[in-house]
Amino acid sequence: MSSIATHVLSLPPWVALLVVFALPALESSAFVGFIFPGEIALVLGGVIAYEGRVSVFAVLAAAIAGCVVGDSVGYAVGKRYGRRLLDGTVGRFVKSSHLDRAESYLAERGGKAVFFGRFTAALRVLIPGLAGMSGMRYRTFLVYNVASAIGWGTMSVMFGYLGGSSWRHVEHIASRVGLAALAVVVLTVLGGILLRRTGPARFTRLGRTLASSRVVLRIHTRFPRFSSWLLARFDPAGSTGLALTVAVLVAVTATWTFLGITQDVVTHEELALFDPRIHAWVMAHRTTVLTGFFWVVTWLGASAVTIPVLGVAGGLLAQRRRSWAVVLDIVVVYGSAVVLASVVRQVVHRSRPPAADWAAPAGGWAYPSGHTTQAVAAWSILAVLLAAQRTRRSRFAFGGGAAAIAVLVGASRAYLGVHWATDVFGAAAMSTAVVALWCVVRRSLFAPPDTDTSATQGPRSSAALPAGDRDRQSFEGAKL
Repeated sequence: MSSIATHVLSLPPWVALLVVFALPALESSAFVGFIFPGEIALVLGGVIAYEGRVSVFAVLAAAIAGCVVGDSVGYAVGKRYGRRLLDGTVGRFVKSSHLDRAESYLAERGGKAVFFGRFTAALRVLIPGLAGMSGMRYRTFLVYNVASAIGWGTMSVMFGYLGGSSWRHVEHIASRVGLAALAVVVLTVLGGILLRRTGPARFTRLGRTLASSRVVLRIHTRFPRFSSWLLARFDPAGSTGLALTVAVLVAVTATWTFLGITQDVVTHEELALFDPRIHAWVMAHRTTVLTGFFWVVTWLGASAVTIPVLGVAGGLLAQRRRSWAVVLDIVVVYGSAVVLASVVRQVVHRSRPPAADWAAPAGGWAYPSGHTTQAVAAWSILAVLLAAQRTRRSRFAFGGGAAAIAVLVGASRAYLGVHWATDVFGAAAMSTAVVALWCVVRRSLFAPPDTDTSATQGPRSSAALPAGDRDRQSFEGAKL
C-alpha cells in the first residue's frame, strides 16, 4: 500500500487528478473499495495540492465528481442486475456479515443510509448497489449521494492537505475513522433492533417492578416527601420534571467549568499553559482556504449578524405565538451574556495573542471571547425557542444546528489568531450557563402549573385502603 501511494504522489498532476476521480468512482461501481479504499486516493490528492502541484479546488472537484458518478453507476448496476452479482463472482469478496449489516442499515435509515454510509469502511461500497436493488427513487438517492460526496470528499482531501508531508499518519487516521464509523453504525442498528423488539412496555414493566419492590417501598415509607419529590424531578411530562432537572445539571456543570477556566486564566496555570502550544500549532497549519472559510464563519458570532437575526426571529415568533415572552427570553439571555462577558473582561484584563498573528480585526481584552459568547447565547436561545412544542427529531435538529454554529465560531476565533483557546472555552461555558439558568428560572417560576388530576384524585380514592397499600399506590402514582 505504501509503495502504491508513493507511486501516486510521483505521477504528473493531470494523471494524479484522474486517479483522484477514478478510484472513488470505481470504489462502489466496480467494488474496488474492497481492495483499495477510496479515501487513500483522496488523501493523496490533498497531499499533492499541499505541495502546490495542483489546485486544491481541482482536487476537490475531481474527488466529489468521482464519488457522485461512481455511486450513480453502482445504483444503476444494483437496480438492473441486483442479487445476481452478489450471488456470483462479486459475492466472493463480500462478507455475509457486511452485506447483512448494509441491508439492515439501508432498511432502517433509507436516504440517510446513503449519506452516512459514505463515511464508513464497508458500507460505502455496498450501499449504492443495495439502494438500486431496494427500489429507492433515484431522485432521492441523488440528493443524499451528492450531499455525502461533498462532505466525505472534502473531509478526506483536507486530511491530506492539512497533513502535508505526514500523509502516512493522516491516511492511517482516515482509515481508522472509517472503521470507527462502521462500528458506530453497527452498534446503532443493533440498539435500534433491540429497542424495537423489546418495546417500551418492557422498560415500563421493569420500572414498575423496581418501584413496587420492598426496598423502594420501605424508603418511600420512611421518607415519603423526599422520594416523591425526587421521582417528580424525573417525570418527563411535568413542567418541573425531567427538563428542569437537565437544565439544572447543565447550569451547574457549565458554571463550574467557567469558574475553573477563569481561575486557570487568572493564575496562568493548568489549562492556560496549553494556550501558547495550541496557538503555535494553529499558526503552523494555516492555509489560505481555511483562513477564508473561518473568516466568513466568524461573522455568525458578530453582533452585526446575531442582533438582526434575533430581532427578526423574535418578532416573528412573538407575532405567531401572540406573546412577548419570546422577546423577553431573547433580551434576557443575550443581554445577560454580553454584559457578563464585558464585566469579566474588565476584571481579568487578559491580553490577546500577538497582533502579527491576527487574520481578522480584533480589539479589547481577550477573555472571554466576545464572538463565542454571542454565538452560543444567540443561537442556543433561538434553538430553544424554535424547538418548543416540536417533535423530538426537530428538537435534535435545532439543537445540533446551534451547537455546530457555536463550535465553528469558537474554532474560527482561535484559528484566526485573535483569541487563545481558553478564551473560547470559557466564553462557551459562560453562555451555556446563562442559557441553562434562564431555562431553570422560566420553568420553575413562570411555567404553568401541571393539570394532572390523577395526583389530586389518588389520595381520595385510596382512603379506604390499608396503610401498606396506600403507601404503594401513592408511591406508584408519583413515579415515572
